[in-house]
Amino acid sequence: MKIQMSNISLKAVCAAAVMAGVALTAPAAHAGTQAKTKYPIVLVHGFIGFDNILGAVNYFYDVPGTLRGEGATVYVASVNPSQTTEFRGEELIQQMKQWAAKDGVKKFNLIGHSHGGPTVRYAAGTVPGMVASVSTMAGTHFGSKVADDILAGTTPGGGFDQAATAGLKLISWLTGNKTTSDTDLLTALNALSSAGAAKFNAKFPAGAPTTTCGKGPDKATISGNSIRFYSFSGTSVKTNAWDVSDAILSYTGDYFKGEANDGLVSQCSSHWGNVIKDNYTWNHLDEINQVLGTIGKDSPDPVAFYVQHANRLKWALL
Repeated sequence: MKIQMSNISLKAVCAAAVMAGVALTAPAAHAGTQAKTKYPIVLVHGFIGFDNILGAVNYFYDVPGTLRGEGATVYVASVNPSQTTEFRGEELIQQMKQWAAKDGVKKFNLIGHSHGGPTVRYAAGTVPGMVASVSTMAGTHFGSKVADDILAGTTPGGGFDQAATAGLKLISWLTGNKTTSDTDLLTALNALSSAGAAKFNAKFPAGAPTTTCGKGPDKATISGNSIRFYSFSGTSVKTNAWDVSDAILSYTGDYFKGEANDGLVSQCSSHWGNVIKDNYTWNHLDEINQVLGTIGKDSPDPVAFYVQHANRLKWALL
């Protein structure tokens, strides 16, 4: 029975993620300077995520264009939707090097959502000289109980494993990612599990909380390079009755057995570096302004959040 429920939950999560990007990014309404940071911003998606699909459907809905309209230089990374943190991190680093060579960029402000959180931390730990700051929204820093349960209930090479991997490869192909053939469900779930996260954290500890579910340092020095670390997360699951993804996240949220979470990541797992706020009234998709910008009536605007954070980076001279 456990395997059956796990399979249903992952299929539901996959469906929610695909549905999360069915709208085009709107152009910026005006030219401003609120988000005009010293260093460019890089947005990095999470598990089952994408930069855009067919050049039109964006993961961070309405975020890149709005940030650019407020003066930011923004790059959107394209990394494998279902692979190890290290694999995704290497893809990110290669893109950073390409942008740096093309545009003369010295450093970047990295922002990662979900599995994008550990991914940007990998980049910071590997090429610290290219990173000014690391910001994570609902980062899977200590793994996800959803991943733990699905991993335990999935037979390697079984029908569900094969079907899910095929679906993930389709997402990767639609984004034009060059590593589609490497996409693999269980590889990603191992990285997203509590055990996988612990192994990764042992290798890349910079910014780690000093106490259980606590805060970490707002700055960390890696190979002589000072890097700022920020983290944020939501703790609401069902925020809008008209958002079809809310029902799915309500189901996956039950895996946490009462622990505060956004439907896929717990509040404590999201903590890394300076925890600015960990209880936004958002679920895992609201955090990236999905689905279709549909959020709770009284919830803060996620797009405005990213502009506000860019402004924070601006005043920190980053």
